[in-house]
Amino acid sequence: MQPITDRPIRWGILATGGIATSFVEDLAAVPGGQAFAVASRREESARAFADRHNISRAYGSWQELAADPEVDVVYVATPHSAHHGATKLLLEAGKAVLCEKPFTLNVDQSAELVALARKREVFLMEAMWTYLDPSVRRITELIADGAIGEVRSVQAEFGFVGPADSPGHRLWDPAAGGGALLDLGVYPVAFAHLLLGEPETVQAQARLTARGVDAHTGMLLGYRSGATALLSCSLDAQCGQRASIQGDLGRIEIDRDFFRPTGFTLHRDGREPETFHGPALVGHGYGLEAAEVMRCLRAGATESALVPLDGTLAVMRTLDAVRERIGVRYPGE
Repeated sequence: MQPITDRPIRWGILATGGIATSFVEDLAAVPGGQAFAVASRREESARAFADRHNISRAYGSWQELAADPEVDVVYVATPHSAHHGATKLLLEAGKAVLCEKPFTLNVDQSAELVALARKREVFLMEAMWTYLDPSVRRITELIADGAIGEVRSVQAEFGFVGPADSPGHRLWDPAAGGGALLDLGVYPVAFAHLLLGEPETVQAQARLTARGVDAHTGMLLGYRSGATALLSCSLDAQCGQRASIQGDLGRIEIDRDFFRPTGFTLHRDGREPETFHGPALVGHGYGLEAAEVMRCLRAGATESALVPLDGTLAVMRTLDAVRERIGVRYPGE
C-alpha cells in the first residue's frame, strides 16, 4: 500500500448500529481522520446515520462503499456472522479494513481473509483495543522487564446479565454467532494470548441455551511452560471484569475492565504495592484502534505489529477449540 501522508485519512463505516455510532464519535477526536462515507443494506438507514454524524456520502449497499475510490479504509461494524463476507468484499476491492471483534465466526474464515489481505498487499486488522490500551502495554513492558518474574497463571473474567433470550436478539441467535464466547470471551482469551501465547491444551465447560449458544463458559488453558489461564465469560451472571497475572516474583491486579483498563496494581514480595495510573479513557476507546490503523496507513504498512494477524488467527484457533469442547456450532459449519 502507498503511504497516505499528505491529507486526512477517509474512513468508510460499514453498518449503522450502536458500535458504528461509538466508533464515529471517537474518530472525531483522532487527528487526521475523517468519517467520509457510510453504507447499510438500506439506503434510508445509511442516510439517517450520515445526517446524524455529518458524513457526506451514504450508500444503500456494501458494494457501493467498496467501489468508492476516495475511501481509504473501512470499519466493519456488522454482527459477527457478516464479518467474513463484508471484509472479503472490501479486501477484493483493495480497501484497507479494520474489522470488529471477533474477527470472524471461526479460524477457517479468518485464515481466508488474512491470506487474501496478504496476497493483495492490503491492510487488515482486528479491532482489539485491549492490545492498544496504554495500561496493558505498560503491563507487558513490566513483565518483559521481569517485574513479576516468570508468569505462572493468568485469570480473567468478563460478563454481565444480558437481555432476555429472544428470537430477534443477536446475542442469543446462532445464525448471528450469538453466545457469550464470541461476544465477550474473545477478550479474556486475547488477554491470555498476549501474555502467554497460544495454549497447548484447552478445556472448557458451558451452560448452553435451548438454541445451542453459550450463556456462560469457563475455560482452562494449559501451556508448555506449565502456566495456566483460568478464564470465564457470561451473559447471565454479574462478573467483576477483573484480571490477575501471577508470577514467581509477584503479581499484577486489574480490578476493573481489564480489557481497557486505566490502571493496575503491581505487588512484589517485600515491597509496598505500586499503583499505576494510565491516561483516562477518551470517548469509548475506539480512538485507539483508529489511531493505530492510521499510523500504519501513513507508514504504508499492511499489518499492525501491535495487533498482528497471526495473533488474531491464534486467538480464533483457541475459540474454535473452546466451541468444540462445549458443543457450540453455528449454521453452515
